Amino acid sequence: MRIARYEPWNLVHKMHHDLDRIFASGPDRGTEEPVADWLPAVDIAEEQQRFVVRADIPGVSPEMIEITMDDGVLSIRGERRNEIEDGDEQYRRVERASGRFYRRFNLPDAADAEGITARHSNGVLEIVIPKQARVMPRKIAVETA
Repeated sequence: MRIARYEPWNLVHKMHHDLDRIFASGPDRGTEEPVADWLPAVDIAEEQQRFVVRADIPGVSPEMIEITMDDGVLSIRGERRNEIEDGDEQYRRVERASGRFYRRFNLPDAADAEGITARHSNGVLEIVIPKQARVMPRKIAVETA
């Protein structure tokens, strides 16, 4: 007989994971593989001169991360390799997510796509997006014909 400890938060975690999986694949995805196996936690801060995006991605090497900016949408995708190998070990609990991740964020028009930089340190990906110089409105004179 196998004894398992009841942990009510596991149900909430499972529901959250299932909802993420449903919305990541979407109803129009057909039979394609899901876009993401897990979603890293992300913070986005707006500062005076820049936006800063920080994503928790421990265990993901920088070579496995791809960042793109297209038409005002910042996309972050990558993969964390599964460290569990088939063998004689029997795991009692597996909580660390592995597989592909994919996040997209709409950025304001002030974001300068050409100046984006990214840094990976201690399991945190930091993306810095500078703001463009603000264009001031101008008054246009109307000429008579």
